[in-house]
Amino acid sequence: MALVNKVLIIGGGIGGMSAAILLSRQGIAVDIVEVNPQWAPDGAGITISGPTLRGLREVGVIDEVLRLGGSWRAVDICDMNGNVNATVPIASAVGADDLPGAAGIMRTTLADIMGKATRDAGARVRLGVSFETLAQDGNGVDVLFTDGSRSHYDLVIGADGVNSAVRKHLMPDFAGPKFTGQGSWRAIVPRLRENSTIYMGQTTKAGMNPISETECYLFVLDKREDMDFIAPAQWPRMLAGLLEEFGGAVGEFRDGLLDRSLTDHRLLYRPLAGHMIDGPWHKGRIVLLGDAVHATTPHLASGAGIAVEGALVLAEELGRRHSLEGALIAYAGRHYDRARLVVTTSARMGEIEREGGSREEHTQLMIVAQQALRQPI
Repeated sequence: MALVNKVLIIGGGIGGMSAAILLSRQGIAVDIVEVNPQWAPDGAGITISGPTLRGLREVGVIDEVLRLGGSWRAVDICDMNGNVNATVPIASAVGADDLPGAAGIMRTTLADIMGKATRDAGARVRLGVSFETLAQDGNGVDVLFTDGSRSHYDLVIGADGVNSAVRKHLMPDFAGPKFTGQGSWRAIVPRLRENSTIYMGQTTKAGMNPISETECYLFVLDKREDMDFIAPAQWPRMLAGLLEEFGGAVGEFRDGLLDRSLTDHRLLYRPLAGHMIDGPWHKGRIVLLGDAVHATTPHLASGAGIAVEGALVLAEELGRRHSLEGALIAYAGRHYDRARLVVTTSARMGEIEREGGSREEHTQLMIVAQQALRQPI
């Protein structure tokens, strides 16, 4: 007999959709609500590490991700003018030798793939809706939704992101994510190389990761004092200033920034924040997933990956345990160390970049973390 028969997932991001697909596959009735009526994330590219590709294969969407995205098995390390100084192979995840070392895709494309798979799995999706109140007892959770409807569930999963409203309900004293002192810039540019490319300037590092056969997304992290809002009209000028020292392809992109409309490159800026919450990640029949408990910066390209892995572990434990409490404790116990590795390593890498610290330590942190994440979950 299943531990739960009816589950509500609050939040339609990659973690929530992965959980919906996996639990529906077990024969569980799944409702998923997403407050965004368009079900559309920010329109930037996303890097998908080898372990994340392995996870997406278990979810069942890997073929479409590789068909519509871009992938690579090596990184070209270039100087500021685009001359290649080294090419570093990227190993596949353990148990996934047939998959590339990494891939990239537009977030909107990934959301479309995952959304279709969620509905095809049988989950009931409601957009533009969230919860108003959650009231639980030993038998389940009564949910009042923002559209006035009500329903009863055996389990509620809060997968509603870094500023999770479900987390505020469960953990009202948690202060929320902490700003890291960096901001992330992204833009869409033509794909010029087969591999991922890192351009090393004297004070800035820029990268280009393929997201399709013809496009890459360019990414730059910069040092910032606060999370103050930056008007999109200022983004081209500010990004051009960050890229001032580069020549080659990056320099050509910079020179065109101020001469083209903003939509040509689909620029995106966001301040970086993160947190890691100690277990347990549940109270009674309400449990948190993904960014709600472990939000990370993009230094290891694993934020989406640990959300997917969290969904895999949660679904596995719900499918094999004899008590709901045991399943939810085991979920956090199995997933905590990998999530913490990503969050803390990424935070330290950001500190080194912000402070102009040791490149050797930065590289070693990345290597150790990637080797650990390649191992089976």
